[in-house]
Amino acid sequence: MKFEIKEMKSSDWEQVKNIYLEGIKTGIATFQSEFDLPSWEKWNQDHINSCRLVAILNNEILGWAALSPTSKRLVYSGVAEVSIYIKKQYSGHGVGTGLLNKLIVVAEKNGFWTLQSGIIRENTASIELHKKCGFRVVGIREKLGKMENGIWHDVVLMERRSKVIGIRD
Repeated sequence: MKFEIKEMKSSDWEQVKNIYLEGIKTGIATFQSEFDLPSWEKWNQDHINSCRLVAILNNEILGWAALSPTSKRLVYSGVAEVSIYIKKQYSGHGVGTGLLNKLIVVAEKNGFWTLQSGIIRENTASIELHKKCGFRVVGIREKLGKMENGIWHDVVLMERRSKVIGIRD
C-alpha cells in the first residue's frame, strides 16, 4: 500500500479523533474512555508539537503517531511517551511500521534519546510492532489499570534508546 506520512495539522483532528475512538472501543489500546475523549485543545496541549504524524492515502488518514512528554523536569527532556493508532481496516498493511519508524527519526532529530510505551498486555499487535521497530520490553506492571467494566489489565513497559544521540552501545 502506497501512503504518505506527513506532519499532523489541526485540520486532521476529526479523523485523528475518530481513529483514537476506534482504538478506545477495542478495550485494549488505551485506558482512555470514549466518554472522556479529549478536545483538540486538550490533546494539542498534551502532545509535543514537533513529533506528530499522520499516514494519508487519498486524503484519508490511515493512522497517526505522536509523542507526549513524560515529565516537566529538565533531566527528562529527551524522554517521551509514544502514542500510535491505526485504523482497523489498515492494520497489517505496514501503516504502523511506517509511522513508528518515521516517528523515531523525527524524535531523534528533535533531541529525544528515549521513547517509551506502556501497552496493555493483551494488545499483542502493538507489542510486536514496537519490537519490530527496535523497542524492548523493560518490565510489566501488573494490574495497573482498571477498565470501566471492572477488568484489571497489566501494562507492558517498552523503550527504545537512541543510537543517533550516542547513549546506546
